[in-house]
Amino acid sequence: MAADKPLLTVDNRSFRYGDGCFETMKVYQGQLLLADLHFERLVASLHILHFHIPPHFTKDYFIDLIQQLCRTNGVSDLARVRLTVWRAGTGLYDPVDHTPHFLIQSWELPEHIFELNSTGLSLDVFPDAVKTGDKLSNVKSNNCLPYVLAAMYARQHQVAEAVLLNQYGRVADTTVANVFIVKDGDVFTPPLTEGCVCGVMRKHILTTEFPFHIQERVLTVRDLQTADEIFLTNAIYGIRWVGEFGDTSYGNATSAILHDLLYESML
Repeated sequence: MAADKPLLTVDNRSFRYGDGCFETMKVYQGQLLLADLHFERLVASLHILHFHIPPHFTKDYFIDLIQQLCRTNGVSDLARVRLTVWRAGTGLYDPVDHTPHFLIQSWELPEHIFELNSTGLSLDVFPDAVKTGDKLSNVKSNNCLPYVLAAMYARQHQVAEAVLLNQYGRVADTTVANVFIVKDGDVFTPPLTEGCVCGVMRKHILTTEFPFHIQERVLTVRDLQTADEIFLTNAIYGIRWVGEFGDTSYGNATSAILHDLLYESML
């Protein structure tokens, strides 16, 4: 159905409480990229949020629905897909029904989405909210207020992305991506205990053989300032390199190599 048609009721728990989670995925030539990792994260999120998962909620079930939708919308060649899940029923904060309901949307993506950004992104730190290092922080929650405000901050300060810090003042993630740095030839990203979303592209990079030493490590703002490179990752863009953070400028030698190797490992 058309995106501007009414669908949800005023009792919808995602609308009222942000009670749910979502997956943002990419379809290329009719295939859902990184499907195993997306479904793994979806199931983990539903367990963390105490949904009752129906037996038919399988990877193949959702892949079939996504492929059907992309064909119907004429975007099977290259599409962005969002699967939003929320808890059914009414009730106040304490729900009376833990059944998941869901909505799938798709949009056409431009072909340049596979290209590494030619100009480095600008980056700043969002000062007005923090992410706590609990298990909810790793879920792509329907309650996105910190990210909404961080994106507004980025626009107001004319930067491409804003970094969110955790309660210790260390790096968690950005408005739509996980953070990696390159230092002396090694690649580092914050562990999930630092409060970052459990990004699918992040996990793919950490679990795939690349010709670089890639590992988790606590990152401070100072680490960003003294890094040789910074790059951001998510399921739609893959890798985007950062050109400036404050007064520091960066290159993209490692980011460019990883970008090319990344798509060789996926496509």
